[in-house]
Amino acid sequence: MANGSRQAAWEFFGTELKRHREEAGLTQAELGYRVFVSGGYIGQFEQAIRKPQLDVADRIDDALQTDGFFERTWRKLIDDRRYADYFAEVVELERTATKICEFAPTLVPGLLQSATYTRVVTLAGNPFATDAHIEEKVAARIERAQILAAAARPVYWVILHEQVLRIPVGDGGDMAEQLEHITGLARQRKVLVQVLPTAVGAYPLMGRMVRLFEFADAPPAVYTEAVYSGNLLDDPALVKRVQGTYDLLRAAALPPEASLALITSAAEDYRRCASST
Repeated sequence: MANGSRQAAWEFFGTELKRHREEAGLTQAELGYRVFVSGGYIGQFEQAIRKPQLDVADRIDDALQTDGFFERTWRKLIDDRRYADYFAEVVELERTATKICEFAPTLVPGLLQSATYTRVVTLAGNPFATDAHIEEKVAARIERAQILAAAARPVYWVILHEQVLRIPVGDGGDMAEQLEHITGLARQRKVLVQVLPTAVGAYPLMGRMVRLFEFADAPPAVYTEAVYSGNLLDDPALVKRVQGTYDLLRAAALPPEASLALITSAAEDYRRCASST
């Protein structure tokens, strides 16, 4: 679905939400209370500024007795079968964010992955998958990364733990290509990259990935991920706490130029290893 038609569809979602809410005689605050969000969020849903999570769409259906209309509409607009159910909405947030800050403790983030890196990681987790399935996942991830090439791209600030550079995914040539891809984006000033060195030892958010989103016309949100599940958090107090913790990570990480030097050195090591085999 093109961005223009997608936005128009979300505006329809909002219009229908407002119509059903008013027919039920509820204010935004009253409906928000019933579905466990603020009245302000209901207003943002109605104006298509913000998109509800699936569980909120389900609760709206229950509160307004709309027989699954909003849940079905949500799935039609957001549910992209190339992505896991819990991740489809995150892809939508990436497209509308003005700023994305991410911490990656073990794996190169999807927006920075090369096709080869994605292929190797996908195959490792799906050893019996068909080539077609693997290539579909690769194509979807490369498509996501196109937001970094757009003129209106978000500010993207990523902190990589040093072990992301040291865990070989594929052969030496594959890793060199991946790390050079990251430094290339940084040199083009499309991303800002810092490395959290192993020598730091214990650090905030230890071992946990986190992604923070900021938007032009909506409150910030945080995404965290576990095994085959993800959590999208938008409680203002919790988001503020995560933002503070991310600031601690920034303070512990190497400055951008020193980080790029470390990534470049690691890429050169992989190149030498590949050429000697």
